[in-house]
Amino acid sequence: MNQTVPLTFLNNITLTIKREDLLHPHISGNKFRKLKYNIQEAKRMSKTALLTFGGAYSNHIAATAAAGKEYGFDTIGIIRGEELESKITENPTLAFAQSCGMQFKFISREAYRHKAEPDFIAAITAEFGDCYIVPEGGTNALAVKGCEEILTEEDSAFTHICTAVGTGGTIAGLINSALPHQAVLGYPALKNAGLQDDILTFAKNQNWQLIEDYHFGGYGKVTPKLITFINAFFGQTSIPLDPVYTAKMVFGVIDGISNGFFPANSRILLIHTGGLQGIAGMNKLLAKKNETLIKTLSDD
Repeated sequence: MNQTVPLTFLNNITLTIKREDLLHPHISGNKFRKLKYNIQEAKRMSKTALLTFGGAYSNHIAATAAAGKEYGFDTIGIIRGEELESKITENPTLAFAQSCGMQFKFISREAYRHKAEPDFIAAITAEFGDCYIVPEGGTNALAVKGCEEILTEEDSAFTHICTAVGTGGTIAGLINSALPHQAVLGYPALKNAGLQDDILTFAKNQNWQLIEDYHFGGYGKVTPKLITFINAFFGQTSIPLDPVYTAKMVFGVIDGISNGFFPANSRILLIHTGGLQGIAGMNKLLAKKNETLIKTLSDD
């Protein structure tokens, strides 16, 4: 669903947000797109379990657990951080995933760095059996195929397509499906020197660029300025933004408009990639620091 953003900008620039966060209550946004064809492939291969990887507040872990419950798969999450094993009930994301039936294996951050290596995969397969393995963040060729379906014919009038970037799968899908007159802009949520190469693994066109000035310190990092922006945007539009991904992109786009980055008459489409489940965990961290919390629909 496309929703006009009720904000006024100079030079006849308009903002519209594609509410991918509304696709499914738990398999949200780009995770719905990324898992769609992976689920189909797992069924085709007669797999009975999905195994994937993620951190403490991973949208992908939550979505995979929900997808497993909905489509009849067992799910296994390889979780970064051994200390989290005793804190499942304190962590909204892990507690939700567990409630969907996900089994966890907690490993050290050092071991987690080797998660894509053949020896690691062999050991995991030996432990859990012949699972269908989905990479961290869900990005693979089938995920990109799903993300290519985000844009539809009704989006053809937009001049710019903007999205947050994590592992690069979503923007690769948008790059492949955007029309020749459309510029695809990615706003990385983390510092990743190899991100451009990761995107080029799947992207077929040259109609894109990364805007790397709005990660707010790195993955999962937020500042009071960003929280203030999220709450002000919600107050003006009634659109909630997750603090890890979409909020940073929307902040970057609006800042770019004020700085003259976008030409006059630009028609900008913002992709809301979901991730709202992460707000509860972020608010727990903010509360511990006695900082301002992120407002949500449940606060009304």
